[in-house]
Amino acid sequence: MRSLNAENPVASPERERRPGGARLLCTVRGCGGELAREGERYRCPKGHAFDVARSGYLNLLLVQDRKSSDPGDSKEAVAARRRLQDAGFGAPLLGALVQSVAETAPPTGSAVLDVGCGEGTFLAAIAERFSLAGVGVDISTNAIEAAAKRHAAVEWVVANADRGLPFADGSFRLVLTIAGRRHATEFRRVLEPGGRLVAAIPAEDDLVELREALHGNAIIVDRFGPLLKALEGTFKLEKRRVLRHRTRLETASILDLLASTYRGGRDSQREAIAKLASMEVTSSWTLATFRTV
Repeated sequence: MRSLNAENPVASPERERRPGGARLLCTVRGCGGELAREGERYRCPKGHAFDVARSGYLNLLLVQDRKSSDPGDSKEAVAARRRLQDAGFGAPLLGALVQSVAETAPPTGSAVLDVGCGEGTFLAAIAERFSLAGVGVDISTNAIEAAAKRHAAVEWVVANADRGLPFADGSFRLVLTIAGRRHATEFRRVLEPGGRLVAAIPAEDDLVELREALHGNAIIVDRFGPLLKALEGTFKLEKRRVLRHRTRLETASILDLLASTYRGGRDSQREAIAKLASMEVTSSWTLATFRTV
């Protein structure tokens, strides 16, 4: 829950700052003042206040910045993705992400932001592996709540990253984006000098077997080209690698993959998938590291 009170600004010299240099900004339109913690609440100099949830995350998503009452991943999709991660389905991607982050050599204690962090498995593992101050942002309250309940050492924020990142300039040494966000100017703004952007994009043959089972054919989609175009003029590609891994999933995991990737699919599609005893599934990603230009 959040509360807004613009009529009673509070000036307190005892305000607590967030760790890791991740300075939060007020998301009230026309404000953008820096938020500071006062007990279980964050407040900006104009008095706009946001409460910290019981599970520890901060919700900065305003009503006008969302298109539905429950934007982003549903509870069912979050639970399905968490089960897949716990079963090890994302382990190959995590290993490749760790390798990419290691090559950027982030100093111990520096801040890393995951834009579109979901239920938090990747960010939490990377922050722990490199002793970084992790901050995750996602529009889904369901995903952020799940992340906060399991990974208390990481800071979790609900916000619409497509509208803008609620962090001050130069707050992060490293920005991660997995499966999609391409807000180049905002990525650059929140990166400190010498910082890096690590992006993971599904490759053309990612989940090709599941897509064929659902649609009768697998449409080839180039996602890396649009990423390069979106970052052109703001970031320069430093390194690129492709990860491909095949694994056999049983029925329950196939349904979880369908729920977490295709919002559950149509009833007829779920029924067809449920009849499969198992399926070989390809997980294929392009990972790229960028620096600012």
